[in-house]
Amino acid sequence: MSRAWAAVAATLWLSACATAVPAPVWTGAEAGWTAAEAAVRPVGLGVPGGARLAAGVRFAGGVQLVLEDDSPLHGLSDLKLLDEEDFVSVSDSGDLVRGRLRLDRSGRLAGLDGLRRRRLTRPDGSPITDKADGDAEGLFLEADGGLAVSFERRHRLWAYGPPERPARPTPLASPEADFPLNAGMEAVAAAPGGWRVAGESGGIWDCAPTGCRAVREPPAEPVPDSDYRITGMDRDPRGDGFWVVERRFRPPVDVRARVRRMAADGTPGPVLIELSLPSTVDNFEGVAALARADGVRLYILSDDNGSPRQRTLLLAFDVRYAPTP
Repeated sequence: MSRAWAAVAATLWLSACATAVPAPVWTGAEAGWTAAEAAVRPVGLGVPGGARLAAGVRFAGGVQLVLEDDSPLHGLSDLKLLDEEDFVSVSDSGDLVRGRLRLDRSGRLAGLDGLRRRRLTRPDGSPITDKADGDAEGLFLEADGGLAVSFERRHRLWAYGPPERPARPTPLASPEADFPLNAGMEAVAAAPGGWRVAGESGGIWDCAPTGCRAVREPPAEPVPDSDYRITGMDRDPRGDGFWVVERRFRPPVDVRARVRRMAADGTPGPVLIELSLPSTVDNFEGVAALARADGVRLYILSDDNGSPRQRTLLLAFDVRYAPTP
């Protein structure tokens, strides 16, 4: 997340024509999890002209979480799928969130169910309570299904074990880079033999338990917010590349997000999805990819920064065939 987003918050409040309806809450009794109430409003791509989809890409529905001021669901920074419907997310205030995607009869995203949350913990088992410790920005699932979370401000990568019952975290290898305070390991994903990390201000690394190697060295000068930055990443379930979401902000109102595929060697592919005003756009920071019979389903998630002028959006897109750059 970038501080520059405070300045753009007032430009991002786009009215939706549908009425928000309460999302069914989870009522189970898993240790440490608490039901999280929210209303859910369907959203489209908005006014034509700002959304550009490449050939073979189709919008597959979207929702907005309508949150109270004190909701723990503000600031969601990334998500990954546990299966076709269940997902896990993290917030930049130190919460772990789980829920289920609700699809309509045609397979389009129509809602979210079973939302619940719990605090992430420190290695001693105590809950994370302050922003400096809890600024979670990315997550991925390890080969054994365990959850790993990246943090900025105090830059680190921690493994938490099973998502449904997180344990005390243990450190994972992360790049030995001089990340800016508020622009660290924004995007992380599972990778062959380990995990891939992208810094928001530049640089891409492949990591394993023994350490990390640079796939793309960070630039001498950090990539500014006025250029596209990688803010979310997931492994391509149909190949050896990665799906990335990128974000850009140029004052006073030029807010954009785009999605493309990255090859295993770090080469970026063509832009397949681009969102900008006056269409539906916000601070997109998370992406999750799911293999389908005819291609890939992508979900992208926006971080509302806890601002009443921004939105928590989850949009779905179907890419008919995953292209190879």
